[in-house]
Parts: sequence; C-alpha cells; structure tokens
Amino acid sequence: MSTPFQGQLHAVHVMGTTSGAHVSSLAGGLVARGVAVTVCGPPAAEADYAFSGTGARFVPLDIGRRAAAATDAPAVAALRAVFSGAGIVHAHGLRAGLLAAIALGGRSTPLVLTWHGGAPAEHDGAGRAALLRWLERRAVRGATVVLGVCAELVDRARHLGAKDVRLAPAAVPRPVAPPPRLPGDGERHTHKTRAEFGAIDRPLLLAVGRLEAHKGYDLLLDAAAHWTGLEPPPLVAVAGEGSRRAALEKRIEAEQLPVVLLGRRDDVPELLAAADLVVLPSRWEARPLIAQEALHAGVPLIATAVGGTPELVGDAAALVPYGDAAALARAVVTLLADPGRRTALSVAGRAQAATWPTEDDTVAQVLSVYDELTQV
Repeated sequence: MSTPFQGQLHAVHVMGTTSGAHVSSLAGGLVARGVAVTVCGPPAAEADYAFSGTGARFVPLDIGRRAAAATDAPAVAALRAVFSGAGIVHAHGLRAGLLAAIALGGRSTPLVLTWHGGAPAEHDGAGRAALLRWLERRAVRGATVVLGVCAELVDRARHLGAKDVRLAPAAVPRPVAPPPRLPGDGERHTHKTRAEFGAIDRPLLLAVGRLEAHKGYDLLLDAAAHWTGLEPPPLVAVAGEGSRRAALEKRIEAEQLPVVLLGRRDDVPELLAAADLVVLPSRWEARPLIAQEALHAGVPLIATAVGGTPELVGDAAALVPYGDAAALARAVVTLLADPGRRTALSVAGRAQAATWPTEDDTVAQVLSVYDELTQV
C-alpha cells in the first residue's frame, strides 16, 4: 500500500484525553521500526507526553468526551484531512474510534481500535448507559480490528459484534526511578516527602488517579472513616485532579478524615518510595497504570477486584470487593499490622511485573497487526 511518506507505512493515531503514555511509547517504537507516525490528540497532550520527541508528527485536535458524534463535524473534517495518505489509522478509546470510523467513511484504510478502558456501559447509570452502549457498539463495529487490553474488554467487544477482536495488554513506560543518591540520602528524601504530608510517625497510603466518580474515592473516604479511631490513623495522600475535587474536599473537612488531596503531581516515583501502601478503590479498571507502577516499585497494593485488575496483579496484591468500605478498611489495617505480608507482597509484585509484556512486546504485536492489514 503506497503512501506519500517515501515508501513508509504512515500510521495515524487518534487519542482523546487518556492513554497518552501508551500512545507515546507506541509511537516511539513504531518510528524506530521505520513507520511514519502522526498523533492527533488534545493540544495539552504534546506538553505532557512529548510525541514530537519520539519522532512522530503531532496534530492538536481535542475530540473531548461527548459520546455523540453529530456535534463534531469540525473534528471529523480535520481527521479526514490528516487521514489523507495514511496506510492505517489506529484509534485509542471508544470516542476516538467512532470519530475515526466516521472520518474514514468509505475509504479502504484499515482502522485499528485499542479499547483501553473506561467502565463498560452497564457500570453506569441508566440514562448514560444507553448512550454508552450505543457508543461501544458503533465504535467496535466500525473497526477492522479491536485490541482489548484485558479479557473482559475482549469478551465485551465480541458480544457487541466486533469483526476481529484480540487480547493486547498495553505496556506503558515504567516509571522513572528517582536518581541514585548517596548513602542515607534516600531515607532523608523519603522522610522529607512524608513530612510534606504530615506522615512522619503514621502510616502513609497513596492513591493516584483522576478525581472522578468511577475512581471510587467516595469509597476510599468511607474506608478512611473506619480507621479514624486508630492511633495514629493512617494518612491517605491522593494525587490527581478532577471534577470531584470540591465535593471530596468538603467531605474531608466536614468529617475530619485523614485524607489529603495533593492535586496533580509529576513525582509519582518519589511518592511511591515514601508510601507504605498503595490503594486503588476504583469502580472499574482495565489495566490500571498506578497498579503497574506500584508492583514495579515493590509497594504493596490493595485494590478492588474489578475489570482487568485481578488479571493484571494475580496473587501479588490484596483484592477487596468494590463497594465494601469495611472490607477495604480491614484490608488496610490488617496489612499495616503485618510487615511480613507486606514484604511478601513487595517481592510478589516485582515478580508479577516481570511477567507483563514489555514496551517492545507491545510494539511488535501492534506492528504485526499493521503488517497483516496492509498487505496488498
């Protein structure tokens, strides 16, 4: 299949507000293997993920979060222009996939859709669920190949009528470890980080993720209320921003909960190094990044047993049912009281992380799909 890129395969990646780390990793790997890559994404994504630094071309295009496509004629028109000469289009997320399919129209250009996550429709409220079901169905049916990052999404795509669905766990860059320090400096730095949050003489729990309803922070606050009577009570530090911030702050203050909202942070490796436990209270996850970062770093993880999380962590984390604040609180208290179990989870976490696909594995799998779909 010829392209105007000097005989190179030209792959256009379309992304929304998530999956930037994966797209950046994938773009760099594909460019290194001789593929010309264009990334279409929100303007701020270039500053966050430096797509141009991978050798890819970046085209700012904010497709937003709305499910309906009728209001996105400008985005569709912009995509049509970028798709000219593309050998393959690769969309990341359902909305990106739907708009890409509409923009391609009757073209023969193959469309690959990576379904990274976002709670399936049945996990949402009744009104929104109908709209999400429509989006899911239209997006997966419009793709030539759907790559699901966990088994639940693969099964879901098949049920919705996708033509070709494959399991493709998406590797993302491992968090950059803090730079080496002189003997004793690591301990001093950890002490400084804990002091920032007032957790010198108390356990420090870390949660990372957008402050949105599906991330389960209300459940985490419910659990925190269970251990306010402990002496000293564990402190929960939450790194992330989102639409729920004001509501969470109001509740933390009203109930005097041992929780601090840190806002957006770019020092997650340092936060992990200072934390005793990582807590992931989400309503649904596919392949949660913070779980991967925690296990790579050897920090014990407590997570809700939802979506692809059990598949990702295996026996290397403590899992609790979603919605059971008492169970989450018990898991935290039990693990904090058992240093041997924490050490075992730390070792098991690193071992589990070693079994995951690497960035090279992910690039190789995607490139094999491209080769298959672009054979004349």
